[in-house]
Amino acid sequence: MTDQAAPPGTAAEPSADLWATIDALWTWQPIGGEEGMLLRMLKLSEEVGEVAEAVIGATGQNPRKGVTHTWDDVQGELCDVVITALVALRTLTPDTREVFTRHLARVRERSLGSAP
Repeated sequence: MTDQAAPPGTAAEPSADLWATIDALWTWQPIGGEEGMLLRMLKLSEEVGEVAEAVIGATGQNPRKGVTHTWDDVQGELCDVVITALVALRTLTPDTREVFTRHLARVRERSLGSAP
């Protein structure tokens, strides 16, 4: 684990490829309508549960199982949560990138002030 941010322009920086991939994943599961929307929201809960399972496994908090995961597993599960959340957002609006960017700016302003 690290507290350091990736330098600008690296693979860790969100790009147009991120949004193209989110669109592709959105079309990959073609369940539409209200049912599709609800299933995508439920999938997000499933992924969050997998983060909890990985943290419990990385810390060995289940005495019966011991250490079953690594912190790399936790990182991967957190990435799955982010991806699943963005696909769920794409289910609600085709303007996913704009909605997310506006919301991130509001959270940044609320949390950090006007610093870039």
